[in-house]
Amino acid sequence: MKFKYENLEVWQLAMQIVNKIYKITSNFPKNEMYGLTSQIRRSAISIPLNIAEGSAKKSSKEFSQFIRTAIGSLLETNTACKIALNLHYSDAKSLDELNQLFQEIYYKLIALEKSIKK
Repeated sequence: MKFKYENLEVWQLAMQIVNKIYKITSNFPKNEMYGLTSQIRRSAISIPLNIAEGSAKKSSKEFSQFIRTAIGSLLETNTACKIALNLHYSDAKSLDELNQLFQEIYYKLIALEKSIKK
């Protein structure tokens, strides 16, 4: 069974982000397992989770609020990646592809939110 939200391009992009975050964080220091590694993974997972949950809401206003939460989680994940780069847990090349995904999904989430409000 395939749910409606799985057809949303933003959900698909968010799932790509989760996969990339898990790959990148698998190389983080073990002492970060309950720190930055956990935080960045939870914020990344929150993006597709909020899109999926919001799609099940009855009103456009509720769905829109979940999209705003997904945007917040996206920005949190982006910031955590910058922290990882500053701490030399990851290299710029690994994060460049992610940054492109972040930008793409950011603008698509904003567009989705606007279309929901209409």
